[in-house]
Amino acid sequence: MKQFVDREQEMETLQSEYERDGSALVVLYGRRRVGKTTLISEFIKGKKALFFLASEEAEAQNRNAFREKVAEFIDSDLLRSADIKSWDVLFKAIMETSFDSKPVIVLDEFQYLGKANPAFPSIFQRIWEEILKDRSVMVILCGSLISMMESQTLAYGSPLYGRRTAQIRLKQIPFGYYHAFFPSKSRRELIEMYAVTGGVPKYIELFSESKDIYSAIQKCVLNRSGYLYDEPRFLLQQEVSEVGSYFSIIRAIAAGNTKLSAIASILETKATSLTKYLKTLIDLDILEREVPVTEDHPEKSKKGLYKIRDNYLRFWFAFVYPNMSFIESGHSRIVMNKIRNSLVKNHIAFVYEDVCRERMWDLNAEDFWPFHFTKLGRFWDSRDEIDIVALDPEGKNLILGECKYWSEPVGVSVLRNLEAKASAVAWERDRRKVWYVLFSASGFTQELIDEAASRTDLELCVE
Repeated sequence: MKQFVDREQEMETLQSEYERDGSALVVLYGRRRVGKTTLISEFIKGKKALFFLASEEAEAQNRNAFREKVAEFIDSDLLRSADIKSWDVLFKAIMETSFDSKPVIVLDEFQYLGKANPAFPSIFQRIWEEILKDRSVMVILCGSLISMMESQTLAYGSPLYGRRTAQIRLKQIPFGYYHAFFPSKSRRELIEMYAVTGGVPKYIELFSESKDIYSAIQKCVLNRSGYLYDEPRFLLQQEVSEVGSYFSIIRAIAAGNTKLSAIASILETKATSLTKYLKTLIDLDILEREVPVTEDHPEKSKKGLYKIRDNYLRFWFAFVYPNMSFIESGHSRIVMNKIRNSLVKNHIAFVYEDVCRERMWDLNAEDFWPFHFTKLGRFWDSRDEIDIVALDPEGKNLILGECKYWSEPVGVSVLRNLEAKASAVAWERDRRKVWYVLFSASGFTQELIDEAASRTDLELCVE
């Protein structure tokens, strides 16, 4: 299954850059397998484009491979047999060729060129300034090592800083598009698929070949030669040097230690020594620091909790990594039984909350309420926790919600419990209007449906 789904905004950005007068320099980056090459391939269809994939070989090998690509692109016998020692010559050859439309030059895995020669970003800066900038050409620098791409192309200290005309950090595909990948699956099955594949196109492609979530996990994850068995290790070892330290932190969080003090305690280290690791994982979109949405100064809040953002990593560190000895010794059946027994309760139910919060933003845009909220998140204190809290400071409206991924319909008791927890939220206590929303994967009891029909402040959503 190879499909091109979502990415409308990114395609619009690329097309508008292509249509601008003169030159365009676009930096496109994002984690492995997120669909960067597919996006570019779709974009350059029908265009005069040179696509070059850099490798981890030495600079000379990359330059030679690029020379062959350029020779083919401009149909030059001279270049095919030439011994070229300079990148400048190759880019000049392209720009001295007459094209009937704007040429597009794609340097994929650009960071490997800078890895092979740390001076390459400076070399390319000179090429851009002297050869490309004042011509009708579009250049796309693409890469999958986030930290390297940022330091080589976007950071203030990079020679290329300020040269780009656009940048795109490609993220995972939102849950709302999953029906396009799995048109025959039920909403519940789509949520299960999303809970493990997390919007990464390559993972979705692999899982689409299996009849259900458990057979997909068995085939792609619990099989030692399966594509996803050791994927998190590959992901991290490309980005960081101390893989073991990062693994320990992520595993501690996956086991439920979400406070900084709890993570430090389980790792038997000082909280201050974890700061740089946590920041790196946040920069890589692997972790996020979450605070109650009602906090006025989230960056200073002492209520921060760390959460694994990536669904696949969350799943892998919770179910695969702690059980690798079973898999390695040929007893993956034991791990599969553990997954079957607790996947819904310990993983999918939490991802379902993310799905519901994503849906809240859609409802907000669809004028579902007679106002628009500007902040959305969770709330917790020492006693209570609320899955959905949305704030409309302008109109003093507060929406409180719960998300239940149950196999049976949600009843009135869930609403009563939520209403009781409303007093824990101090935000605009004496001036606000409170609204309620309940999300359920299995519908609602007739009693609750009847109550919702008689109230204007209560919405029920089957998600």
